[in-house]
Amino acid sequence: MAEDTKQGAMHVDIELVRQLAAVLDETQLTEIEVEDGERRVRVARTVTAAPAMQYAPPAAAPAAAAPAADVGAPAPAAAVNAVKSPMVGTAYLKPNPEAKHFVSVGDKVAAGDTLLIIEAMKVMNAIHAPAAGTVKAILIENGQPVEFDQPLVVVE
Repeated sequence: MAEDTKQGAMHVDIELVRQLAAVLDETQLTEIEVEDGERRVRVARTVTAAPAMQYAPPAAAPAAAAPAADVGAPAPAAAVNAVKSPMVGTAYLKPNPEAKHFVSVGDKVAAGDTLLIIEAMKVMNAIHAPAAGTVKAILIENGQPVEFDQPLVVVE
C-alpha cells in the first residue's frame, strides 16, 4: 500500500505487458503500444538483422531460370543475393508518397541502410541492407503486398 501512496509512483499491469508481448510473438511485430487515458504502455523487442539477411535457397533458382533468361538477368545471382521479407505486409519503396525512393537500381548501399519499409498491422518496419554493395534489382513495386520470405531487393 505504501508504494501506491508515493507521489509519482507508476503501477505497471504485468498481465497487460505479458499479453502485449504474446501479441508481438504471434504477429512477428517489433513493437506495440496501448494508450488508456494518461497511461501508455509500449512493448518492443529488438530484431536482429538476421531475418533481413536470409537468402533464397539455391533450389529456387532453376524454377526462375527460364523467365530470367528472357530479360537477360541471371536468376541464380538474384536468388542468392536477394534480401527477403521477414514478414507479411505492404512494402513501400519510399517513406511517403511525395518522397523519392529509399534506393534505386545501381545505388551503392552500406550495411544497415534502409532499402524499403514494410507496413504490418499499422507498424512501419524498416528493411535494411545486410551488407554493403550495389542494388542490382528491385523485385517489387511500391505499395505491393508481400509475403514472408519473398525476395524484395537484390544487393551484390
